[in-house]
Amino acid sequence: MMQALNKSTTKRKEQVDSDKMAALRAWHRVDCRTREALKRNFLSDLVLGYEERILTFIKDSEDDDMLMLHIQDPIHRLLLHGVYEFYNLISVTISIPGDAKMRKVTKIKKKLGSQSLPPQIKLTQFLRMAKDAAV
Repeated sequence: MMQALNKSTTKRKEQVDSDKMAALRAWHRVDCRTREALKRNFLSDLVLGYEERILTFIKDSEDDDMLMLHIQDPIHRLLLHGVYEFYNLISVTISIPGDAKMRKVTKIKKKLGSQSLPPQIKLTQFLRMAKDAAV
């Protein structure tokens, strides 16, 4: 019985380690300037909100669908940029004419041919683990 318990514990530890490695690889996709901004704002409701929208988009969209977000603040766009990079998505931000000034629209979509699933550890969880030095 102890042998079966040890085997189960080892298997769980290996899975946790592989999940951490997948999250670490995703983190390394994020630009270094963006990583610093995310670390400073890691518990921000804004980052969490972006993450939830991105994950819903990944889950519910087809390969050619696009998520369009109207984000005007440059810092908010930077944080959004980190979230979609973590989840291996691509985007383009365009300016469109509006009432007396240009409006920013960020269009996010899946990479062509990308079949990768999001890491089991979410970005906000990863940031919390990094802050607690568990990564």
